[in-house]
Amino acid sequence: MALKRGLSGVNRIRGGGGGSRSAIVVSVFLCVFAPLVFFFFVGRGVLYIDSSNDYANASVKQSLDWRERLAMQSLRSLFSKEASVLDVITASTADLGPFSLDSFKKNNLSPSWREVEVDTSFRNPQVIKQHQNVTLLQKVSGFSFDKLQIAIADTISDSSNIITHVGGSHQKVETPEKLYRRQLREKRRERRANELVQHHNDDTILKLENAAIERSKSVDSAVLGKYSIWRRENENDNSDSNIRLMRDQVIMARVYSGLAKLKNKTELLQELQARIKDSQRVLGESTTDSDLPRSAHDKLRDMGQVLAKAKMQLYDCKLVTGKLRAMLQTADEQVRSLKKQSTFLAQLAAKTIPNAIHCLSMRLTIDYYLLSPEKRKFPRSENLENPNLYHYALFSDNVLAASVVVNSAIRNAKDPSKHVFHLVTDKLNFGAMNMWFLLNPPGKATIHVENVDEFKWLNSSYCPVLRQLESAAMKEFYFKADHPTSGSSNLKYRNPKYLSMLNHLRFYLPEVYPKLNKILFLDDDIIVQKDLTPLWEVNLNGKVNGAVETCGESFHRFDKYLNFSNPHIARNFNPNACGWAYGMNMFDLKEWKKRDITGIYHKWQNMNENRTLWKLGTLPPGLITFYGLTHPLNKAWHVLGLGYNPSIAKKDIENAAVVHYNGNMKPWLELAMSKYRPYWTKYIQFDHPYLRRCNLHE
Repeated sequence: MALKRGLSGVNRIRGGGGGSRSAIVVSVFLCVFAPLVFFFFVGRGVLYIDSSNDYANASVKQSLDWRERLAMQSLRSLFSKEASVLDVITASTADLGPFSLDSFKKNNLSPSWREVEVDTSFRNPQVIKQHQNVTLLQKVSGFSFDKLQIAIADTISDSSNIITHVGGSHQKVETPEKLYRRQLREKRRERRANELVQHHNDDTILKLENAAIERSKSVDSAVLGKYSIWRRENENDNSDSNIRLMRDQVIMARVYSGLAKLKNKTELLQELQARIKDSQRVLGESTTDSDLPRSAHDKLRDMGQVLAKAKMQLYDCKLVTGKLRAMLQTADEQVRSLKKQSTFLAQLAAKTIPNAIHCLSMRLTIDYYLLSPEKRKFPRSENLENPNLYHYALFSDNVLAASVVVNSAIRNAKDPSKHVFHLVTDKLNFGAMNMWFLLNPPGKATIHVENVDEFKWLNSSYCPVLRQLESAAMKEFYFKADHPTSGSSNLKYRNPKYLSMLNHLRFYLPEVYPKLNKILFLDDDIIVQKDLTPLWEVNLNGKVNGAVETCGESFHRFDKYLNFSNPHIARNFNPNACGWAYGMNMFDLKEWKKRDITGIYHKWQNMNENRTLWKLGTLPPGLITFYGLTHPLNKAWHVLGLGYNPSIAKKDIENAAVVHYNGNMKPWLELAMSKYRPYWTKYIQFDHPYLRRCNLHE
């Protein structure tokens, strides 16, 4: 209402005569604008008083307060009705915050006039006052009655925030309302910041954990050598980018070397050859960029310069393409040759007996034959043909491996006195095998060692394998590796175990042990981790062989082992039939005799004299002989692959009754996988005098 009355009064003044109206406007202008001009210009003069003078600061403040009061009194004396309007504007300007006239005016100025809000707590008070007065002059420059009211209200509001210098310290004067609102805003900002930080920390931790889990999945624990997710090269997906670039440069340098030689560019040829040697020297055995020396970047740059020079002088698309094709063919031939050599060396390493084991066998053999005949006998020989006991068949020429099998089986047996071990070896290791178990008897268990060469019934007239091994064709296959008909694929079959009857004796178990009903066959590259007596209680349902199947979705089925292009194989067997494993097999010798398993084996072995049905070995004829006569056992009885598969789960190994090191990486060889070897070595007494003398250690 006061605002309306003020405006109506002004309208009445404006509605008068032209002369009186002009006189009123002039008098208003003089009365109002003159003090303001005096106020501004005098105020500008005092801005440059030294702020270090306390008395000068006090006088400036007093003069400023006096000019403000004088301006307000002049306005109120002329516009008594508008005084209440000015009071309302003045009071509301400081409390409305972003909705105040001052805020509105500041936010709607053009960019060239807009004030920048900065922290003035450490600014010079003289500069502050000068800035405020200049701002006020800018506001008044577009003068009108409404703008005058806004300018005065802004001046009064701004005066409450003037920073004064009292006693050398800065002090900001705020109303209680503004102080309370500012505190609320600061609390809200702090609370929001804490929430954002906490949310950010939780998200960051979660991301780091997920990244670590994903990285751990990609880590192959079987890879031998140095690996750590904290290594610098693993931070970059392209950690070998420089190495690959250097190798590419070497390839191109060789291409240009050939072209330079062809075009008689001797100087360029020598330069290229020198750079090739430098790059190869820098590369060395490096596999990641972090392994490269510091000079690698210089070599990269130098090689790049030489290649650019060679490209300018020698590049011809047809010649370069031909040279690269020739290099590719040469590299392919080298790869095939190296692959063949690698296969041969792997087989050679697998069939080589370590010096320490050979030493052990020789020392034991010498000491055995120094014994008197009475001391060469084992106790409890009456148990050897008792069908009510648990009998094991173990055929081996490795003393240390056989001792591990026997020790592990006895250590995990509930009643060792009921276990009988039948060992068969060759004449070379017969003395050593006897001497070891005479020195280290298997507790209450029974053990017996035989020599396969003393089985007089096992001769070439009865056994097809022996007859085939004596043939000229077989000798050529075994001993003439460079013969055109032999081929590199036969390298793995030229292993002494295929020439030994110890490997084929498993097909003659009823002849070797005629008075037994059941026997558990064990390979010498296994260890026993649980009591095996429940295997004798397994119902084979009229089958002869109890074994663990090894086929997956498409692996280890019959078509992998047999030649199904042969009509005899294609007619009698299913190529998708599931394979099974030797190494731990329960044989029912009664059913064996009833079904004439040995006769079936002889039939198919005779048909394979030219090796057209299968290659050498005992598993393919075993699959044929026991086809349809094998009962699948629970997989937990027999876990395979510790001699070639680096990714077997630790849980599966520890839960298995028998662990099998089938493959080339036998646990007694240096090429054994280190993470699987402790399962085997824990059954060896390395402080044994014989082992120490032969330097056998973990």
